[in-house]
Amino acid sequence: MNALDFSVVVDALPFLWKGLQFSLLTAVAFVAGLVLGTGLALAQHLQVPVLAQLAKGYVALIRSIPLIMVLFWFFFLVPLIAGWMFNNGRPMPVGGVLTAFLTFSLFEAAYYSEIIRVGLRSVGKGQYEAADALSLSTLQTYRHIILPQVFRVTSPIILSQTIILFQDTSLVYVLSLTDLVGAASKVALLNGRLVEMYLTVAAVYLVICTSASQLVAVLRKCTRIATNR
Repeated sequence: MNALDFSVVVDALPFLWKGLQFSLLTAVAFVAGLVLGTGLALAQHLQVPVLAQLAKGYVALIRSIPLIMVLFWFFFLVPLIAGWMFNNGRPMPVGGVLTAFLTFSLFEAAYYSEIIRVGLRSVGKGQYEAADALSLSTLQTYRHIILPQVFRVTSPIILSQTIILFQDTSLVYVLSLTDLVGAASKVALLNGRLVEMYLTVAAVYLVICTSASQLVAVLRKCTRIATNR
């Protein structure tokens, strides 16, 4: 331990910060995944013809395969499909960054969908009856009454899933992208200080994930209080 030299970490901070920024951009995938996941959940909850079956099949498919395989699928298949549709059969480069965000968004949508769907089932029938009594349309009912309650109740679980999403960003190395772990690995290969770099990355993940976990606990407490009322 006396041989540890964390000065190399200070010198590498600009590069590590760039990697961390990419990891924190999971917020984009979180928003896109939550919006799409909510749509998938509503399609199943409202039993929309055809869409409900497609949403159910999509969720079952995505939840049954690992994320790294989905990354490979999108990275190699999307350029071929896009080329077939828009470029006379010639592959269209999509790029690693766009592939990563599309993959994370679509992958997490399946998990958010199940969370929202369970939340929708927890809303009492009286809420729907009250909306009918007020002559609210289906859109108004879900926008102003149902979904706000669902998001309040499921927010701890959604945040927990988002923490997993943040941790999964380290898989982008298969697309030759550099996140926080990738940045630390490259610096460690240059200066030979693997222990210092990986300890720093572990500390960063620990702080971020622990803080988020504490927020989950606070949200659970708040939703429990709101439910008891």
